[in-house]
Amino acid sequence: MNRLEPILLAFFFACWLSVLLQGVGAPLAGTIVMQPQTLYMVAVVTGWCTGNLYVRRRAQVPKSLRGRFLITYLLGPPGISFLLWAMTPESYQQQAPLVPLYGVGVSAVLFLVPVLLRRFPSR
Repeated sequence: MNRLEPILLAFFFACWLSVLLQGVGAPLAGTIVMQPQTLYMVAVVTGWCTGNLYVRRRAQVPKSLRGRFLITYLLGPPGISFLLWAMTPESYQQQAPLVPLYGVGVSAVLFLVPVLLRRFPSR
């Protein structure tokens, strides 16, 4: 394990903490104007990048820590999507309340593509 994982873990934790603080009253709504399509693009990029990063780093991690790494790389990036959605105007949030959940699904699917394809030999 090198310095990348603690940095990613701190960033993902900060995103999730900001979302939780917004839930209890911290004013984040309206700080950026973002359409749902942009949020889906962020989910695609974070899912694909963290999936490839997990596959690459998995071989260097002891077997006892692989489960923790999987949880970090799978559940951390949706915090970015939730934070960005919490920062959009409330009118967008009310019109499409399920956008962050769809973003989590997109991110999870694109995370699992490289993780599952690593088992197949290349030709």
